[in-house]
Amino acid sequence: MDFSYGAEDYDAEGHEEQKGPPEGSETMPYIDESPTMSPQLSARSQGGGDSISPTPPEGLAPGVEAGKGLEMRKLVLSGFLASEEIYINQLEALLLPMKPLKATATTSQPVLTIQQIETIFYKIQDIYEIHKEFYDNLCPKVQQWDSQVTMGHLFQKLASQLGVYKAFVDNYKVALETAEKCSQSNNQFQKISEELKVKGPKDSKDSHTSVTMEALLYKPIDRVTRSTLVLHDLLKHTPVDHPDYPLLQDALRISQNFLSSINEDIDPRRTAVTTPKGETRQLVKDGFLVEMSESSRKLRHVFLFTDVLLCAKLKKTSAGKHQQYDCKWYIPLADLVFPSPEESEASPQVHPFPDHELEDMKMKISALKSEIQKEKANKGQSRAIERLKKKMFENEFLLLLNSPTIPFRIHNRNGKSYLFLLSSDYERSEWREAIQKLQKKDLQAFVLSSVELQVLTGSCFKLRTVHNIPVTSNKDDDESPGLYGFLHVIVHSAKGFKQSANLYCTLEVDSFGYFVSKAKTRVFRDTTEPKWDEEFEIELEGSQSLRILCYEKCYDKTKVNKDNNEIVDKIMGKGQIQLDPQTVETKNWHTDVIEMNGIKVEFSMKFTSRDMSLKRTPSKKQTGVFGVKISVVTKRERSKVPYIVRQCVEEVEKRGIEEVGIYRISGVATDIQALKAVFDANNKDILLMLSDMDINAIAGTLKLYFRELPEPLLTDRLYPAFMEGIALSDPAAKENCMMHLLRSLPDPNLITFLFLLEHLKRVAEKEPINKMSLHNLATVFGPTLLRPSEVESKAHLTSAADIWSHDVMAQVQVLLYYLQHPPISFAELKRNTLYFSTDV
Repeated sequence: MDFSYGAEDYDAEGHEEQKGPPEGSETMPYIDESPTMSPQLSARSQGGGDSISPTPPEGLAPGVEAGKGLEMRKLVLSGFLASEEIYINQLEALLLPMKPLKATATTSQPVLTIQQIETIFYKIQDIYEIHKEFYDNLCPKVQQWDSQVTMGHLFQKLASQLGVYKAFVDNYKVALETAEKCSQSNNQFQKISEELKVKGPKDSKDSHTSVTMEALLYKPIDRVTRSTLVLHDLLKHTPVDHPDYPLLQDALRISQNFLSSINEDIDPRRTAVTTPKGETRQLVKDGFLVEMSESSRKLRHVFLFTDVLLCAKLKKTSAGKHQQYDCKWYIPLADLVFPSPEESEASPQVHPFPDHELEDMKMKISALKSEIQKEKANKGQSRAIERLKKKMFENEFLLLLNSPTIPFRIHNRNGKSYLFLLSSDYERSEWREAIQKLQKKDLQAFVLSSVELQVLTGSCFKLRTVHNIPVTSNKDDDESPGLYGFLHVIVHSAKGFKQSANLYCTLEVDSFGYFVSKAKTRVFRDTTEPKWDEEFEIELEGSQSLRILCYEKCYDKTKVNKDNNEIVDKIMGKGQIQLDPQTVETKNWHTDVIEMNGIKVEFSMKFTSRDMSLKRTPSKKQTGVFGVKISVVTKRERSKVPYIVRQCVEEVEKRGIEEVGIYRISGVATDIQALKAVFDANNKDILLMLSDMDINAIAGTLKLYFRELPEPLLTDRLYPAFMEGIALSDPAAKENCMMHLLRSLPDPNLITFLFLLEHLKRVAEKEPINKMSLHNLATVFGPTLLRPSEVESKAHLTSAADIWSHDVMAQVQVLLYYLQHPPISFAELKRNTLYFSTDV
């Protein structure tokens, strides 16, 4: 689905942008980056019809409608086989001149020396043999098709031999340089290298095509990416219970790890048009960014080429017409500069979008997801489903547009400045690093003529690597909905730093299409080998990726980022891993190492699904405080509010109320467990331990106490009534109902809730410093204080994702209602005889 519903043409308010006359009405020619047939095209030619699509039929999930899935599987495989045949022919064409060249190398008139031949054709023979064997084994399986055919082991073996490609990639640059030097000094070799004959496929009319040696030497690099894409497609159309499924998953994992390890070494050689210096202009990176333009937010597709940054939007075209980009502006990299903090200070400030409006959008998205699922389950009309999907897309699009707040400013030294807003420091450093790496080369300033600009913008559509706006509406139905529950992560240690520094790590996970920072280790001072060994518990809301960023702490007060009033720490490295449900959803810890710019960070993780974490287990003993009824604890202590709640709140207000992300940033799990043990044992050293403990661990202990209560603070019995009350649209009825529900709580629950409410309001008063609004706090505490009972969950909900989409947003809204309400006093509440007439 390409840019569904023309979202590129809308600004933050959803208004269509005003368009001038179209630049050049004819479709621009696209420069083909490769004569190789794509797997999809091959599949189409094999299938003999144009209607075959590489995407699955709607609603197809692994193992569901297996007939269709296996038919798609055959199409994917036959397409890949056709492109594999072309690839083998290309490798053969490359090897053809190698033998005669070697033969002349030992004569008195050599064309090339043995060393030059070995450098240029390094590993080509090995790669050819690997793929010839793979093709010969796969071909009969596809030609004599059987739905139970297994070929995952062939892909697994192919992936296990990627080491040969690593050697090829490491030598690639030298091979090209050697071939070029030899061409310049030897006419005979120049003729050979300019016209190599490649055999056409068996059923092709063209018996041979002429290709340059340079183009053929790039083929192996292109091939690994192609194989990875095919593995994605195969997995999509292979039932989970098929014997090939785990083998293909393993092959994909190996291929992806290999790709990410070489991506830093080699830029994608995507030919576009030539640069002023006559070199080939290549696309290095592209993606969707939110631009602040004329005081409103616009979604742009940004393209970074080897010498220019181009900001574009998709033109609206009538059905059936070829889609095109419209260039909004471009900056030659020779003229691009990043403004200093002082210059940023003079720029207009970014006003974040109100939290409660973002939460409202999330609620709408969750409700629409549920409606779509219901329609599908009831075999609803496809028109109704499309209408709901369109509505969901509009809300997701607005959330994507309005949630980013991290400024990324770029400046044209000859004029204008531009401002993008990103959701994570990770993206900002990725774009900055990619641009700075290209700026190390000898770049020249230039101005593109209107024709050159049109050709460059025309090439964007074909070259782009990111095709869809990152919203769930653009995902296939059988793609993973992500993980819902709790991810436990231990950040162990890091190695590879060249000099001592003050180091810490942060953890981010994706949520609703953008990334959120969830945890931060302590700063390890003056070391090259930090050993944190800190455990965090991170709540996941449909998350698919975990990011780890490693920073050097800066204590220089002059280096303050005026956009968000925070001291700018230096990113030393960053890495991302996919949260694969099958790897993560085991009860055991899974240890891994993430590599980033030569730094290796070791971490472990395990996952608890939301339905598991909902199970509240009452404590067997009645002596501690965790897992014990709140009424038992207050009676034993002869207190109105449990001691643990009072002490944690007091400590947070004493020294944590200005801590950025208090209650949102996870505390170290081992510290939280230590505090839990001390409170459970009623140890006399509690106060001393609290005063020494990291404030995020104290905040985490308070959250854990409420989460481990045998039933939620707002009780199982009243849960359905809270859900109904918050959904009332009449303000007076809602007020009456919500106050009556508070009065219906047992006294210890009510007094503790009101005590916590006033504390959270005081925390939110410091929002300019701690970045925690009432809405942020409601998001953190809502699902902890108010949850459906197990019986309730089983009666209405089918999966962990459903639990999230049906209930969590409403739980947040309930707490938010009370947080936004004028102060509520226990005495007045009890004295007030007005009550909601329905019995709860």
